[in-house]
Amino acid sequence: MGKAMRVKIMESPVAQGNETKPLIPSGVTMLALAMEAHMTDKKERPVYGSAETPPVSRPQDEIPQERQIPSKVTAPSLIARKGTGQAILCLTAYDWPTARLVDEAGFDLILVGDSMANVVLGHASTLKISLDQIISATRAVKRAVDRPLVVADMPFGTYHVSVEETIINALRLVREGGAQAVKLEGGVARAHLVQALVEADIPVMGHVGLLPQAVNVRGGFRVQGRTLDSARRLLEDALALQEAGAFAIVLEGVPSAVAARITERLSVPTIGIGAGGGCDGQILVFHDVVGLSMGPAPKFVKRYANVAEVMRDALKGLVSDIRDGSFPTDEHTYDAKSQLPKDWDSEIE
Repeated sequence: MGKAMRVKIMESPVAQGNETKPLIPSGVTMLALAMEAHMTDKKERPVYGSAETPPVSRPQDEIPQERQIPSKVTAPSLIARKGTGQAILCLTAYDWPTARLVDEAGFDLILVGDSMANVVLGHASTLKISLDQIISATRAVKRAVDRPLVVADMPFGTYHVSVEETIINALRLVREGGAQAVKLEGGVARAHLVQALVEADIPVMGHVGLLPQAVNVRGGFRVQGRTLDSARRLLEDALALQEAGAFAIVLEGVPSAVAARITERLSVPTIGIGAGGGCDGQILVFHDVVGLSMGPAPKFVKRYANVAEVMRDALKGLVSDIRDGSFPTDEHTYDAKSQLPKDWDSEIE
């Protein structure tokens, strides 16, 4: 039989300067459970399986093998992939079930992107989303996954005022949201912010090329790097971010030849979106991939399903069943524990 005992922790002195301080404060106690197995014939119940079941002899090739759990993806592990030919798989997610599916599919990195403003909240640009909204979405994503690196976008306005405010906002994404890295847009002009964040122990993913948060300055969503001067500026931007400590750089809306050359020049991975196959990895928006976004998709998107149509059919079916009375049926209802009299409600006025 198990027997509970209160065990007094003895003080162990530790010298600190001229003082001798206890290792553990006096009076601290702990509750220990001492199982006296020698006093009983009852066998200990194992955590898994049954102690009563004798081992079964099997041929070696029939013995179930332990499933290898993929190791956690980190910023340093992604840098280590550079030049290995192993593509870095990235996708966005904004909620628990989506993130769970993305993780199960084997993606390495999940971006809680400000694209949530478009595909989830219905805004025309990414500028409307707030820091609190990204934090909330990041919490949901982080609860769903273990292996992928969770990166949170820094929304428009959260890194535009000062270095101090940038760090404070990024710390909120990490501490409150659970993000393991942050992403911000811009090259040379943002390099000092990237350096400050890295010095504050926050991994940073850079983003150059087409910058959705710069839509008003640039007059729309325009491909970058199509001219010699523009291509050189992109390379300068990417090198500045790398020098500042970014662990990876998104290249968006960049000609494939330019993106491939930038990828060759960098020692950190590039993640392409509308930048061709010469990057070290690829990222797309989840809703675009599964056909859940409304309206036309960008040229660089490849849709692998039409989830919106599946959902429309399901909802039409529900509407039809409710209207014609075929839902709910007895299969979808609960019975009382005992037979109720017909007038069970008569005493209630």
